[in-house]
Amino acid sequence: MENLVYAIILLPLLGFLINGLFGKNLPKVVVGSLATAMVFGSFAIAVYLFLNFDSESQPQVFTAFEWFRVNGIQINFGFLIDQLSLMMVMIITGIGSLIHLYSIGYMSHDKGFYKFFTYLNLFIFSMLLLVMGSNYLILFIGWEGVGLCSYLLIGFWYTNEEYGKAARKAFIMNRIGDLALLIGIFMIASQTNAIDYLSIKQNAGQFELDGTIIIFITASLFIGATGKSAQVPLYTWLPDAMAGPTPVSALIHAATMVTAGIYLVVRSNFLFTLAPTVQGGILFIGFLTAALAGFYALRQNDIKKVLAYSTVSQLGFMFIALGLGAYTTAMFHVMTHAFFKALMFLGAGSVIHAMSNEQDMRFMGGLKKYIPITHFTFLIGTLAISGFPLLSGMISKDEILVAAFAKNPVYWVILFLLAATTAAYMFRLYYLTFHGEFRGTEEQKHHLHESPSTMTLPLIVLAVLSVLGGFINLPHFIGHGHYAKLMEWLKPVLTEESYKQMESTLSGVPFGTEMILLGATVLMFFTVWFIVKNIYINKKKQALPEEQYTGWERLSAKKLYVDEIYNALIVKTVEGLGRGGKMFDKNVLDKAVDFVGEGAEDSGRSMKRIQNGNVETYILIMSLAVGIILIVNFILQ
Repeated sequence: MENLVYAIILLPLLGFLINGLFGKNLPKVVVGSLATAMVFGSFAIAVYLFLNFDSESQPQVFTAFEWFRVNGIQINFGFLIDQLSLMMVMIITGIGSLIHLYSIGYMSHDKGFYKFFTYLNLFIFSMLLLVMGSNYLILFIGWEGVGLCSYLLIGFWYTNEEYGKAARKAFIMNRIGDLALLIGIFMIASQTNAIDYLSIKQNAGQFELDGTIIIFITASLFIGATGKSAQVPLYTWLPDAMAGPTPVSALIHAATMVTAGIYLVVRSNFLFTLAPTVQGGILFIGFLTAALAGFYALRQNDIKKVLAYSTVSQLGFMFIALGLGAYTTAMFHVMTHAFFKALMFLGAGSVIHAMSNEQDMRFMGGLKKYIPITHFTFLIGTLAISGFPLLSGMISKDEILVAAFAKNPVYWVILFLLAATTAAYMFRLYYLTFHGEFRGTEEQKHHLHESPSTMTLPLIVLAVLSVLGGFINLPHFIGHGHYAKLMEWLKPVLTEESYKQMESTLSGVPFGTEMILLGATVLMFFTVWFIVKNIYINKKKQALPEEQYTGWERLSAKKLYVDEIYNALIVKTVEGLGRGGKMFDKNVLDKAVDFVGEGAEDSGRSMKRIQNGNVETYILIMSLAVGIILIVNFILQ
């Protein structure tokens, strides 16, 4: 088993090295096939380990070597295999291998083909390090690795200056969260003399419940999570990250990297359960993020921007579950979201491919008859995220709604409205893209075509998963009281206190009440569907340029001017400080250095006149010096 664990990690690394060193001279089919095969190989091994693991299996640590010792703390480089890490590995490698396959067709005409797959393999390797590491330090290495890969892939088409700025923005905003994470890790080490998960989990009881230290530690970890998982205030980088190729959006910014913050909180449940104050903060930030991003998505015209804000909003739902203490519920939505959001991003890529790189929905319409496979699979993804009965998104979102009602009915009302908003902007996107009359150019219409099989096959697989994925964790209303499979599967990962908190939350709603809540959400789904269809099909409403919107629509299109506010308050301030520093450097420091240098030159020139090689001058100067010394000595006496 140990060798298999190492193989999961090393296969993507091997693909990165081979393509990175030799890919430029290899045929594209070899480069793409090799990168895909390496990730799929890791997935196959993960499935094998999953089948030989159950909810009773204890976590297993495989230590590769002792890394270093410092202040009595032994740091090992090792990997932890338990229910949580296996779940994440299967999501990362399963979705990752499908996206690699899709990229073979999508990137086939790109000059940087081999470089793209090199970066993708490096990303998978870094993400696997993040979720399989046995301690916080290895997690941090993977954390920084995915940040680097994100920067490289967002700015992949670096000749476009705006894309380069988007990559830089993502890199800088992630660094803010990363610093907080690092401070949290240092605090954990100083308080527990350990940084490995199992040791800290066993000794977590030493912290005072809601004490200052545990609040500081968990708040630092949470700030780190807000950076990677795009929560308020560190969320504006993710929509800009759509500058990268569409497979990047699907892999990094929908299915894997942005869930790293969720993983961090669930992995650290033994700390967060001891900090109810921080859990309350997580709940508030989750609500705020979901509400803002959902509002922004209502009037975006770029198909990828709508999906980007949808991702931010759904991540908000996951953090709401974490704030409620429903850790397995959050992980359940991580999984289902990976299925339908990767499906929709890849579907959007197929649309863009057919539209000759057009991303503005105002110039689409009527595409369902030109790209039928993309249309059908995208419709499934839209229904899943919007809450169609028994599809994966409905089942996982319903569990979050039930947990919210158990905590406070007001929370349920807010989430209910946010779920309605989700359905509204997703059906708007669907109808503007696939229904009505085609609004593009004649040249675009002439080139409309379905994507190749390397792109449509992953769409079909993800569509099936979006339909059936919810049944991995049977909904509460099927055998009420048996929340079972995922909750029991992840039980060994949680402390007894975390499990009890979660169990009381998820079982706190009577069966009859739950049926009423479920009926309300189903009714809401069909109501929103009917209204949006009536607006965009029957009344044939069209999307407008953001400058032509008024009132709330303009605020939505302009994202409440948050980017402009950040730019004015933060970016301009930093740039102003930079300019001030440059002026100080030029007018003060440079002149001071020049003054010293000029003084040395002047004194040198003066001494040069004296040191002229004339013996008589030397005797005269010496005589004067002796005379001065004698006079001074006489005066002092």
